[in-house]
Amino acid sequence: MTVRPAPAPVSGAFSDPAASCATGTILVAAPRGYCAGVDRAVDVVEKALDLYGAPVYVRKEIVHNTYVVERLTRRGAVFVQDTDEVPEGAHVVFSAHGVSPQVRAAAEARHLATIDATCPLVTKVHREAVRFADRDCDIILVGHRGHEEVEGTQGEAPSRIQVVSSPDEVDGVVVRDPERVVWISQTTLSVDETRQTVDRLRERFPALIDPPSDDICYATQNRQVAVKAIAGRADVMVIVGSANSSNSVRLVEVAREAGVPSAHRVDGVDDLDPSWFEGASTVGLSSGASVPEILVRKVIDWLTDRGFPTVEEVRTETETITFTLPRGLRAELAGSGLVDSGLHAPRRVGADHTG
Repeated sequence: MTVRPAPAPVSGAFSDPAASCATGTILVAAPRGYCAGVDRAVDVVEKALDLYGAPVYVRKEIVHNTYVVERLTRRGAVFVQDTDEVPEGAHVVFSAHGVSPQVRAAAEARHLATIDATCPLVTKVHREAVRFADRDCDIILVGHRGHEEVEGTQGEAPSRIQVVSSPDEVDGVVVRDPERVVWISQTTLSVDETRQTVDRLRERFPALIDPPSDDICYATQNRQVAVKAIAGRADVMVIVGSANSSNSVRLVEVAREAGVPSAHRVDGVDDLDPSWFEGASTVGLSSGASVPEILVRKVIDWLTDRGFPTVEEVRTETETITFTLPRGLRAELAGSGLVDSGLHAPRRVGADHTG
């Protein structure tokens, strides 16, 4: 990993002269939007299209954001549900959420040229699962059933891993040896809810083993902290993110739990309802870790035109992490002359880019 400059801060501007008498304020959370793993995954697809040309196949959505998927589709990416939909020998990208060993084996059997865009932080959890399974532990995976990340992690040791989605499910957990139980988690969960689940697990299994480091990713935690920081000042909270984005949905829950009277998730400006903001003087705004900044900028413009001319960025952390591209793709790009470093360039804040 390496470091990159923090995004430029948001500044307020009047989009409508009539708004000059308005006094509403937008509190924009920072950090927000793209994390390093998402930035890398989207860049993997873009670089693969540059290198190999269209089509490049992608198993599942590369990240959970409708805008990103649609933009990449227009560039020539073909999103499929599984590897059996990919022509033999074609290039296929594994999404940021990771895949199980069974999926990798199926791709190999079809002689697919695989490019692994799994977030390195998800890969870390996979490795933890394998290590604990090798130690013959029962593994409790705290996460949401059906989520691609959870399916991929569980596939690393299906006979040893059971999924628990909430504290209410802890009483149903059955293990072979209460002294050899470990917990790991999906990376995009609510920090507070995960803590509640783990506390309940520890009540049942006092010898519960912790993972060597926190599994909930830095970006998920940072975005939740930033939302909490503005929650006490906001009458309404808007979270930009798609419905299948776990971390975006969690941000809405975090805002409500932190006391925001009204919190809403939107894919973009078309989902905004003017009635949400009637009587409000302050709007909080953030976005999930798979959301490009351009969608946030459009929401700011929409709100500015409707009586919220003052824009204040509330920063709780400055993120500087980036991840290199996958080794094989990096080498081919270098050989082609398209790049020489293997690092994707930081994306311009507010630019109309794919991610």
